[in-house]
Amino acid sequence: SFPGNLHLVMVLRPTGFFQRTFTDIGFRFSQEDFLLKLPVVMLSSVSDLLTYIDEQQLTPEFGGTLEYCHSEWVIFRTAIESFALTVKEIAQMLQSFGTELAEMELPDDMYSIERILALRTEKYYQLKEDITAVTKEGNLLLSSFEEPDSGECSQDQHHERPGDWETVNRLLGQLREMETAFDGFWEKHQLKMEQYLQLWKFEQSFQEVKNAIEFLMGQQAELPDTGDSVPQVKQRLKDLDHFDGMAQDLIGKAQVVILHGHQLAANHHYALNLICQQCNELRHHSDVLSDEIKRKQMRLQKTLDLHTHLQQALQCCDEGAYLLANQQMDKCQSKEGAQKALQDIERFIESSSAYLNYDSQALHYDFESVLTPELKCQIHSVQVKLDNVRSMFENRQSCFKKLLDKHVRPVQLVAPRPENSPRSKSPLFSPKHASSQCIPFLFQIEVMHDYQEKRNSLQSFISDSDDNLDILKGHVINELIETERVYVEELFTVLTGYRAEMDNPAMLILVPPVLRNRKDVLFGNMPEIYDFHNKIFLHSLESCLGAPERVGFCFLDRREDFQMYEKYCQNKPRSESLWRQCSESTFFQECQRKLEHKLGLDSYLLKPVQRLTKYQLLLKELLKYSTSCDGVQELQEALVAMLDLLKSVNDSMHQISITGYDGDLSELGKVLMQGSFSVWTGHRKGPTKMKDLARFKPMQRHLFLYEKALVFCKKREEHGDGYDKTSSYSFKHFLKMNAVGITENVKGDHRKFEIWYSGREEVYVVQAQTVDLKMAWLNEIRKILFKQQE
Repeated sequence: SFPGNLHLVMVLRPTGFFQRTFTDIGFRFSQEDFLLKLPVVMLSSVSDLLTYIDEQQLTPEFGGTLEYCHSEWVIFRTAIESFALTVKEIAQMLQSFGTELAEMELPDDMYSIERILALRTEKYYQLKEDITAVTKEGNLLLSSFEEPDSGECSQDQHHERPGDWETVNRLLGQLREMETAFDGFWEKHQLKMEQYLQLWKFEQSFQEVKNAIEFLMGQQAELPDTGDSVPQVKQRLKDLDHFDGMAQDLIGKAQVVILHGHQLAANHHYALNLICQQCNELRHHSDVLSDEIKRKQMRLQKTLDLHTHLQQALQCCDEGAYLLANQQMDKCQSKEGAQKALQDIERFIESSSAYLNYDSQALHYDFESVLTPELKCQIHSVQVKLDNVRSMFENRQSCFKKLLDKHVRPVQLVAPRPENSPRSKSPLFSPKHASSQCIPFLFQIEVMHDYQEKRNSLQSFISDSDDNLDILKGHVINELIETERVYVEELFTVLTGYRAEMDNPAMLILVPPVLRNRKDVLFGNMPEIYDFHNKIFLHSLESCLGAPERVGFCFLDRREDFQMYEKYCQNKPRSESLWRQCSESTFFQECQRKLEHKLGLDSYLLKPVQRLTKYQLLLKELLKYSTSCDGVQELQEALVAMLDLLKSVNDSMHQISITGYDGDLSELGKVLMQGSFSVWTGHRKGPTKMKDLARFKPMQRHLFLYEKALVFCKKREEHGDGYDKTSSYSFKHFLKMNAVGITENVKGDHRKFEIWYSGREEVYVVQAQTVDLKMAWLNEIRKILFKQQE
């Protein structure tokens, strides 16, 4: 049970008698065991012991000089072993913490990453405190041993101490090495964690800015880079400037992200390549967005310059037409008057030469980068209008020069409208009305009317020209197209300046209660009429500038579309009634003020009706100058079609004023004829009433001829002034056409004819105002009867 290998046993016998006796007896019993294993020396006294062991190796109780305390040795030994175990535990804890740091997967959200970093830092400092405490314990233990080379300690007193001191000192050295390695590992780990968090934040900012730039790029792609008018281009430039402001703010954020990336790269971030790649990507997206906005701004600005140039050319045309239309031809009969008028023309041509002599080819070259098919069409239209105006000036100059050369007084001219007439002061002469928001090529309608009135007087100046009919025909076609443009623009103004404003939240408070949700009553189907003329009919007419023989085809091809005017006219009484109720409202006054119209809305609501009558007048005049050219037959058919349309519209307008009919008038078919007649009635059978015998005077009746019936009404004139004065037709009776017969001639008056019913059960003698009117009615009635026979 002894530790190590024993070579010799020395037994010191006790000095007392009894102790010595007991020792000898006990030793004898176990002597055989000792003798078998190792030699035993029996010593009688301490002095005998010194012959075997040096006194420096023996403690005082054995006669030696070695200072030794066994309990103290046990305490030191226990402390050393405890310290060694603590150092081992510290090493295991550091190893475990390092393994945890190396193997743990990091989360995907910034909050969790920051939380883990905080927890690990806290654990690091806890381990550092443990290392510091153990180091302090080791140093304290080491200080308990005196160093072996200490001058004050004798070598005899300290035989075991050097080994303990070296053990503790070695353990402290291992602890310092572990702490140094742990600090280095933690520093690298913490740097990597902080860089990982920085990278995560950088990528998050990068993705947010990148997505925002891509969204703006998508919005930017939808922004147009051209426009059809000056206001439209200006609005788009304004929208683009607002968009550019948002883009610049976003590009500024991108620059901040890029700067952050550069800072990370300068600090030797482990993801250097990825950060540089994303910075370059952001810089590329920002440059593309900025360049695309600048490109569109340049295109829109150039388009605005083109529109401004075209607008100035159009204004010049309008001012030229205004000058010609307002030259008082009666004052030009004298040589002095003609010379003054000629000088006025020459001064205008000189001051406007930059526009009158503009080169469309040069314009195409200068603005080639922004030209669209629509802009090319506008340039062509302006060129055509300038050609027309130049032609008008050349013709007028030629006329005046011929007058000056002849030195004779010309024939009496038609007196023009005075300069101070209401028409000459029309707001359409204002320069701000000279161009349109959507239809930029138009003469003012008043100018063309004045020119129309003076056309007969101009014929005296061009009568000796071989192509006078072509010139006059060209003027009529120009007037047809230019007034069509004015008409389209007026409809557009009404729809945007009045109708659309009824849905404007800012204007809603001004709309009278009686008008709300009733814009379809006030404006009827005007949007449908505008779309037809703006998208279809105007373009068809413009195609006739170089081919006047196609004018008739334009009207014939679209004759069915013109039926929409019948619906508009039928709604007109309801529209006028609603207008009378709210014409003085602030809403209409504010709209009129914004549009700078001198005339109220009611004047513009009459435009569609007036336009219909204008078509047939222009077609008649065009037919007068097209006696021997292509397209005359179609022109005649177009005139007949427009006259029929006017008649149909007129008939339908009268029909909607019928009151007292118990049923649906639409079931009687289409209205074919209507008019006022003198009517006498007679009956073949039955008692004759005294009032019938006394009726020498005829009844005044308004007749409506339908496809299935002939309706008799009495016209009643309502009392009132102005708008309030209306006519209505009180229903009396009707005859079904399948039981009607006619007698064409009645003795005594060629204007009379006879209508009889149910085998002459009832007979009506009808007197028309003229024989032609009578024959027109008989023809229509015959057509109905023939269809019934078929």
